[in-house]
Amino acid sequence: MKLTTALLIASFAAAPAFASEQAAPLTREQVRAETLQAMRDGTMLSAGEASLPMRKINPRAYPPAPAPTASKSRDQVLRELNQAIQSGEMLAAGESGIKLNEVAPGQYPTQRLVAGPSKTRDKVKEELAQAIAKGEVAVNGEDGRMLKEVFPGLYRDTQDVAAERSFKGGGSQGM
Repeated sequence: MKLTTALLIASFAAAPAFASEQAAPLTREQVRAETLQAMRDGTMLSAGEASLPMRKINPRAYPPAPAPTASKSRDQVLRELNQAIQSGEMLAAGESGIKLNEVAPGQYPTQRLVAGPSKTRDKVKEELAQAIAKGEVAVNGEDGRMLKEVFPGLYRDTQDVAAERSFKGGGSQGM
């Protein structure tokens, strides 16, 4: 009884996927053959909420899947991995997506950036002060929002402030 129920469920689940590939409808025997093949190679979905293929639930019960073709040799992959570890290009732990060389830049060799003329310390301090005044500094956290986005009432554009002052000033002069 359970086998019949599983076959029916599998045929209903597999029918839309197979129908999109073929123009002609499948016969009953074709559906049975595909269902039995799915049961043999472990691609049939398991019962329950997980909806995992049977091969993933019990991999020893099914023949090994064909190995994917590799486009790089093992030595090439290991060389790239070692290079990424040495340069700090590996992702740091967590969900931030930051690389290790960004978390601890002193532990990894610096990478020269091709940039224009360098800025003086005073110029950088001035730009930072302007960014803080305008709220263009990132808020602590992982969402990447700026202070002016989190606290819009505290940071208004200078044009908005000037427009408000001229409006208020124009209204008071008319009285």
